[in-house]
Amino acid sequence: MDNQNKMYIINKIFNNETIRTIWDKEEEKYFISVVDVVGVITESKDKRKYWNKLKERLKHEGNQSVTNCHQPKLKASDGKYYKTDVVDIEGMFRIIESIPSKNAEPIKRWLAKLGSERIDEVFDPSIAVQRSIELYRAKGYDEKWIAQRIQNVQSRKSLTDIWKENGVHEGKEFAILTNEIYKTWSGMTASEYKEYKGLKKESLRDNMDNIEISLTDISEEVTKRLAGKAKPQGLNENLKVARLGGNVAKNTRNEIENLLGESIVTKENRLNYKYINEKDKIELKKED
Repeated sequence: MDNQNKMYIINKIFNNETIRTIWDKEEEKYFISVVDVVGVITESKDKRKYWNKLKERLKHEGNQSVTNCHQPKLKASDGKYYKTDVVDIEGMFRIIESIPSKNAEPIKRWLAKLGSERIDEVFDPSIAVQRSIELYRAKGYDEKWIAQRIQNVQSRKSLTDIWKENGVHEGKEFAILTNEIYKTWSGMTASEYKEYKGLKKESLRDNMDNIEISLTDISEEVTKRLAGKAKPQGLNENLKVARLGGNVAKNTRNEIENLLGESIVTKENRLNYKYINEKDKIELKKED
């Protein structure tokens, strides 16, 4: 659990409450944020304080669920990452048993369903895709945007596969090529683009509108086809191709902006909150 690359962090929704959940691919099991579940069950105003007191009592009683807690860093509501107690589903059931609440049974059923989800996905991967679609719908994305976003995921994978074949190293070199594509057509690297939109850890593509997504798709699709055909080797040669792909999107952007009379690269995002200082504190956006 110490290696972040070993796990997938997922936000699960239960009764409109977010429960941070981790799938550990080595242990092949889910781990759930204890404080999130405690908050749902107890409806406490200070769920962390409630959990800390309960944890001390369970330790005193020799409850193994507490001693088996892991503490990976999970993203909190302020956008920062903190060490957070997580346990597997079995351990979560044991902790729930020690909390008197009318909300215990619904969360137990939810956890039981959660335990079967990953097994179902192994036999039918389309379930995972459908779950992603439902989550985007719940966040208010329209069907056209969702379809475009799902297709983009596969297109991006095809591009990175070609980069690998062309001798580009995953990680830093992928990021360099991606930044070259973005900077060529938008004038900003990916991190600069995120900052422009007021984002921190959030996904840049999930906060683009249809035209921004389309231009990103065009730049990467052209890069993919050129790289697949010419087979440039190494980072420097692939950078040249990335600029070519970005330039196609840049020309398209210029034509669109000439017709509209305005920039299509905007500060708009999908967040219902905004960061208000350098300490990454957030507040809900006010409706106009």
